[in-house]
Amino acid sequence: MRIPKGASLPAPGGRLSHLLLPAGAAPSTWLLLASRGLRGFCDGFIAVLLPAYLLALGFRQLDVGLISSTTLIGSALATIAVGLLGGRYPPRRMLLCAAALMAATGAGFAGLASLWPLLIVAFVGTLNPSSGDVSMFLPLEQARLAESAAPDARTAVFARYSLVGALCAALGALAAALPDWLAAHTGLTRLDALRAMFVVYALTGGVIWLLYRRLPAPSAPSHAASAPLGPSRRIVTRLALLFSVDAFAGGLVVNSLLSLWLMQRFGLSLGAAGGFFFWAGLLSAGSQLAASPLSRKIGLLNTMVFTHIPASLCLIAAAFTPSLPLTLALLLVRSALSQMDVPTRTAYVMAVVTPPERPAAASFTAVPRSLAAALSPTLAGALLALGWTGVPLVVCGLLKIGYDLSLLAACRHIKPDG
Repeated sequence: MRIPKGASLPAPGGRLSHLLLPAGAAPSTWLLLASRGLRGFCDGFIAVLLPAYLLALGFRQLDVGLISSTTLIGSALATIAVGLLGGRYPPRRMLLCAAALMAATGAGFAGLASLWPLLIVAFVGTLNPSSGDVSMFLPLEQARLAESAAPDARTAVFARYSLVGALCAALGALAAALPDWLAAHTGLTRLDALRAMFVVYALTGGVIWLLYRRLPAPSAPSHAASAPLGPSRRIVTRLALLFSVDAFAGGLVVNSLLSLWLMQRFGLSLGAAGGFFFWAGLLSAGSQLAASPLSRKIGLLNTMVFTHIPASLCLIAAAFTPSLPLTLALLLVRSALSQMDVPTRTAYVMAVVTPPERPAAASFTAVPRSLAAALSPTLAGALLALGWTGVPLVVCGLLKIGYDLSLLAACRHIKPDG
């Protein structure tokens, strides 16, 4: 079929945009959702396989926690760089660099087997041992999403962004069973099968790089409008400090360490662990989808706080349960509640700052979170090595409850935009 001269072609991803995006969101937002989904899939199987892979290489439990901490410290410093350089370089170029770094990270973990080289790759790379997105991609994509949506559609866009990541992370957790299947049905050793999953991670980084190339360049006024924190500095600083407490607590039970805890305490296999994290991911995805309508009824702040506290109580209870079924049931209930604050927290930050401050605010709140979360996996790994298996879960739950109550007291009088 010939296209008449001067006629416009449908925008790439037009049908997909219509299905995925709410009214008020730019069509190109689907590219960021696709990127989040691919990264979520990789994060899903990496979080389950990382401890098994490191143990297969001959490392100790403390080394697992150390590498997890190193990845989060590197992510925090990369996020700082994003905040400092975000006004100097086009966001699209920085996203392309992040995707290339993801490909290099996967290749490094697949090709190296010594602790210090792996620590270096973990530090400079994009590996994510947790259930959430803590990489340098986060502030770049968040700022782009905030610009692409009207105020009344912003929470819905962030909810879809988190939903896609959670669903794909759940599918990725199922893929954690592939190495054992490959080792049983092919000539690959279990170690080589585990290593192949990091090759998949590297290839996915290349695919994401191609997606970012299709992002439209922002208009010159939009780029020039980016600014450091100004009138919103006080509230952003307060939020960043509170988010750091939450992040430190969450770092005690990142998915890679929770997987290690389940394997050690109950002898869970990789396939069974992957199945658990699949269902946990589905519940998390459903909770994030429910976050948008719930926040419209009770508010962003109330949604963040009053869904988080019951989730923390379930985590504390799971540390004391003697049976695997009851432990998994409590952890699944936690998954159904604990992630409702993810899209609402992001939307809240974007709504309490002025539009020019959004990239800086996203970076400023993400950096302390990453730094705080980076400290706790090493501590949790040491506690697991000492045999204090339930302590990380209890401390995590108590700290999160304290964070929720402090957040409510500090921000209950602030009215977000939109």
